[in-house]
Amino acid sequence: MIIVGVDGSVASRAAVEWAADDASRRGSPLRLVHAADTSWYLVGARPGKALSETVLREGRRVLEEAAALARERRPSVEVDTRAAEGRPTAVLRDAAEDAAEDAAALVVGSRGLGGFSGALLGSVSDGLAGHVRCPVVVVRARDQREHGEVVAGVDDSPECEPGLAYAFEQAALRGATLRAVHAWQLPGHLLAPEATYDLDEVRTAQHQVVRDRLKRLKDAHPQVTVVEDVRSAHPVDALVAASRQADLLVVGSQGRGALGSALLGSVSRSVLHHASCPVAVVRS
Repeated sequence: MIIVGVDGSVASRAAVEWAADDASRRGSPLRLVHAADTSWYLVGARPGKALSETVLREGRRVLEEAAALARERRPSVEVDTRAAEGRPTAVLRDAAEDAAEDAAALVVGSRGLGGFSGALLGSVSDGLAGHVRCPVVVVRARDQREHGEVVAGVDDSPECEPGLAYAFEQAALRGATLRAVHAWQLPGHLLAPEATYDLDEVRTAQHQVVRDRLKRLKDAHPQVTVVEDVRSAHPVDALVAASRQADLLVVGSQGRGALGSALLGSVSRSVLHHASCPVAVVRS
């Protein structure tokens, strides 16, 4: 099952289209979820006051339009809708947890209206990615040309493996090439004038990191063409550059080593803000 948060915004429509396409490739049902965040409406109201029928009616309209869009785009996909009262992050998290192992992904737009307003990139990455079992895909509201390539960030930690597995799965479903990007930087002490090191050995070691991490998944997906893209660069710069020719960029929710720090912090947040394609954040 693919779950997508909808709120009627342009970015939400893009998320519905992406989710419908993914559901079609998988042969999975699509669930559209709308959160009616009425906390703003009840400010100063007496406890127990009935919620505004206007707000709830608007939510039903948003779901109906999203369902029509999904069915028009992918008529073969089974679509159902769910409306809930509450803050979007909590509602979507509950929807993903309720679906449990049936949830293949939770998809949201990068910006929204009403309940999805504000810096959604922050609320999604902090409130959903890494906190639900399934991958969280953030889709921008822009025209997407197909490039036939999925990009995945690779580091030297086992925590990146779930993200790599999802990237291989997506590449196989799409018949796309998988570009495995490993960005490395020299440790600060190696930049000192008195330091001695063999740069060729460093490069060879970094390439081996990628080979070791990819071997099992390459054997399991022999139909996927893999490009090992090892760069001496900051991971954000490398991943954002690769995203310009990608249909999807996949990063882990946490990582160590070459990708540095917690990916939900500096790397994934920067990637979510600057990538040119949809971004999937996969919990480690």
